[in-house]
Amino acid sequence: MTDVNVNENESAVPENYMDRLIREDIEEGVFSREICTRFPPEPNGYLHIGSAFAIHTNYEIARKNGGRFHLRFDDTNPLKEDMEYVKAITQDIEWLGCSPGEHVYYGSDYSEEICRSAEVLIQKGKAYVCDLKAEEMTAYRGTLTEPGTDSPYRDRSPEENLRLFRAMRNGEYPNGAKVLRARIDMASPNINLRDPVLYRIIHAEHYRTGNAWCIYPMYDFAHPIQDALEGVTHSLCSIEFKDHRPLYEWVLNELDIPEAPRQREFGRVNLTGVVTSKRYLRALVDGNYVDGWDDPRLPTLRGLRRRGFTPESIKDFVQEIGMVRNTAMVDYSLLEHCVRQDLKAKVPAIMAVLNPLKVVLTNIEAGTSEWLKMDNNSENAELGTRDVPFSGTLYIEREDFMEVPAKGFRRLVLGGEVRLKGAYIIRCNEVIKDEATGEIMELRCTYDPDTKSGGPLSGRKVKGTVQWVSAAHALKCEVYLYEQLLNDNNGPKEEGETWEQYINPHSVTLLKDCLLEPFENTPQPGDKFQFLRHGYFCIDSKRSSEQKLVFNRIVPLKDTWKGKAGK
Repeated sequence: MTDVNVNENESAVPENYMDRLIREDIEEGVFSREICTRFPPEPNGYLHIGSAFAIHTNYEIARKNGGRFHLRFDDTNPLKEDMEYVKAITQDIEWLGCSPGEHVYYGSDYSEEICRSAEVLIQKGKAYVCDLKAEEMTAYRGTLTEPGTDSPYRDRSPEENLRLFRAMRNGEYPNGAKVLRARIDMASPNINLRDPVLYRIIHAEHYRTGNAWCIYPMYDFAHPIQDALEGVTHSLCSIEFKDHRPLYEWVLNELDIPEAPRQREFGRVNLTGVVTSKRYLRALVDGNYVDGWDDPRLPTLRGLRRRGFTPESIKDFVQEIGMVRNTAMVDYSLLEHCVRQDLKAKVPAIMAVLNPLKVVLTNIEAGTSEWLKMDNNSENAELGTRDVPFSGTLYIEREDFMEVPAKGFRRLVLGGEVRLKGAYIIRCNEVIKDEATGEIMELRCTYDPDTKSGGPLSGRKVKGTVQWVSAAHALKCEVYLYEQLLNDNNGPKEEGETWEQYINPHSVTLLKDCLLEPFENTPQPGDKFQFLRHGYFCIDSKRSSEQKLVFNRIVPLKDTWKGKAGK
C-alpha cells in the first residue's frame, strides 16, 4: 500500500478554517517534513458516526496536501483493551475508504521511548513521584475559582524521584500506591496544568505486551510523544481537547522536540436520536436492548454498514456538514438524505409486497404466465433490464385496495381500475371475505390484455399504479423496518431511570411473509435494492441464510431533510 496522495484532477472544495491553518503553516515553512495526520482510537470499543467524522477530517487533510495518514491505537490502558476492537477498527477504517496503508502503529510500541521521556522530565526537575491517593489528589487540585495546593511530595529531589519511578516500573508498589506527576503550576487557571498525572501503576496483562509493564502513561503525556516519534505535523482532535493543548505543548517543549507537532481542534458531531458515548453504547449492548454492536439502529459503523449505509454516503454526510468549530447537533435525516442520494442511481428497483393481498385474474387461464421486460433503474439505463413473471394469481399491497375509498384514494377500489406497474390495467369485480372475521381475503379481477405497458394500446389512463408480484414465482422474505432508537439524545440521567424510558418502542418492526419478485441471480448478504414505493433495503448479513431471506430497510423513500433544509 502507498501513502495517501492528492488527486490533482479533483474539483476544488472551498477552503475551511482548518485548511487555512495548515496552508499557512506550509507557506511559513513550519515543517521541513511532509504533512502528516493521525487517528488515535482506543481499542476498547467500536467506531461510530462521530469517529467517521474525525477519521475523514484527518484523512482528507493528509490527502489534500499529498501527505500521510496514520492509524495509531492508543493502547495504554490494559484494563479495557482487546484485539477484538483492534480488528474491528481496522476493518471499519478500510471500509470507509480511509486506508492508512502501511502506517498502522500502536502506542504500546513506544513504551520504552515514553518511559525515557518521563525520566528526562524527572532529571530536569519537571516531574515527581507523588504518594497522594486519588481522592486526596482531587482535593489538592482546587476548583475553577480557587488554586490548587502543592503536594507534600512535590519537592522530592530528582535523584529520589528517579529511584522511586524506576521502582514503580520494577513492580515494587501496588496499584494506586504512587503516580508520576508533571511539575507545572498548581495555581494555573487551566486545571489540566495543575501537576497532571503522567504515569500510573496498573498490574494487569496487556493484550500485546503481556506483563512486560506495570506502569502505563496517561494519554495527555503519551500522545504528544507518539506524534513526535511518528513525524505527525498536525494532531487534529475534537474540541474537548482544546483545554489540553497547553499540556500537549508543554510536554513537547520540555522534551526539546524540534519542529514539534501542532495540536488543532475541530468540532464534535452528534446526531439526533442516537448516542455515541461508549458508556451508553456498551450499556445498550450489555443490557440486551439491541442486537449487539452491529444492531442496525446503532450509530456504530458496524450497525450502519449492516443496515445498508455505504461508505460514500457517510463521506458525503461528513462533507455536507463541513468543518465545524464547536459541538454540532446534526439531524439524522441528513445522513438518510445522503444515502438516498448515493443509492438512487446505483441499485436496482424491484417490486416487493410487504403486506400481501391476493388478486385472482379470472380472465387468465390458470397456470399460464408471461415474462415482462422492466427497467432495473429509471435513472440509470446502464443497469439494464430484467424479465418479471406475470400470471393469473398475483399479490398487491393490502393498503392499495379500499372497498369504500377514502377521499383522495387513487388506487384500486371495488368496481375501479388500476395499472399494475410495468404490466396491465386490472378492474376489481368482487371482494372475497372471511365469513367469521370479515377480513378481505381475495380480490377477483379481470385484466385488459390491450393495455400492456409499452404496447401500442397502453395509453388508456387510470388514476393509480401499484406494484405486484406473481404468486407462483414470488420469493418469501422477512423485512425489518427501523425508526429512531431513542426518544431523545440521552440515556438515563436520574437515579432509578432505566433505558426502557428512553428507547422508542417502535424503533424496530418485523414484517413476516413479505413477497418479492424473483431474482435472476442469487442475491448476497449486503446487496442493496430499492423496493418500489417502500424505500431502500439491504440483505441482512447476520440473519439471512440460504434458507431464509431477510432485509433491513435502510431508509424510506420520503426525504424529510429536503423539507428541513428548504430545498
